[in-house]
Amino acid sequence: MDLDSKIYVAGHRGMVGSAIVRSLKNKGFTNIVFKSSSELDLTNQKAVDDFFAAEKPDYVFMAAAKVGGIVANNTYRAQFLYDNLMIESNVIHACYVHEVKKMLFLGSSCIYPKLAEQPIHEDSLLTGPLEYTNEPYAIAKIAGIKLCETYRDQYGSDFISAMPTNLYGPNDNYDLKNSHVLPALIRKFHVAKVEDKPEVEVWGTGTVLREFLYVDDLAEACFFLMKNYSDKQTVNVGYGKDLTIRELAETVKEVIEFDGQLKFDASKPDGTPRKLMSSERINQLGWKAKISLKEGIKKVYAEVDKSDW
Repeated sequence: MDLDSKIYVAGHRGMVGSAIVRSLKNKGFTNIVFKSSSELDLTNQKAVDDFFAAEKPDYVFMAAAKVGGIVANNTYRAQFLYDNLMIESNVIHACYVHEVKKMLFLGSSCIYPKLAEQPIHEDSLLTGPLEYTNEPYAIAKIAGIKLCETYRDQYGSDFISAMPTNLYGPNDNYDLKNSHVLPALIRKFHVAKVEDKPEVEVWGTGTVLREFLYVDDLAEACFFLMKNYSDKQTVNVGYGKDLTIRELAETVKEVIEFDGQLKFDASKPDGTPRKLMSSERINQLGWKAKISLKEGIKKVYAEVDKSDW
């Protein structure tokens, strides 16, 4: 990519898309285009096609999606499947029709089987049943991967896909009904500290294992892959280590300096027992995550607007 290449970042207001925009601007790219969801409905095929016909982007980072945590995924199952299928189908097809030079599609680690061998390698895809609570979202993301593969096979389109692990960072969602575990914990511990509560409730048993990647690290990985990778095989992007939800909660508690106790509610869902990505492929290509979990939590806690909590 040249510094004046036209680059479309789909989903630029989301956590991932905004991180990609920050990364590109920091590197000196000057011709970045984007539209908010109110300006461009990516579930509308004609609107997407008209946008691509008018803008003619050279490169596309496909970071737009309808996302949420366990509750949102399990409550709005049809919405998560339909919206994500429409969004990715419309954008990927428009990239082909309007001859985009290269497109990067971002998936999710939930595409892998619930009981996949750990750490999870890219070839684990479609080898077993998915976690039920986020199955619709996972199926949509798998369809996006397969669109990239088949457009490459049939049309020679340079479409690649990357699968990030659990993410956190600036522009995360802190709504307790729809957020993922880490932002939810940050908000819970902050509120408990401010209100001098004796304990914080943590969903689940605290024993399941999760891996977390700071979103600016993912943005750097996306840029790296755009420059250095061109193959149909999806690429995992992770931090390389996982920890229990109990250890995560204790880390957040330490950063926020909350003095109370942890209370685990085992009646709430745990989700997948373990989900550690193998990032061996991208590490061998020359990229590795830099920001530690504790460092990342400190950064987001210092930056996030807590006024409406």
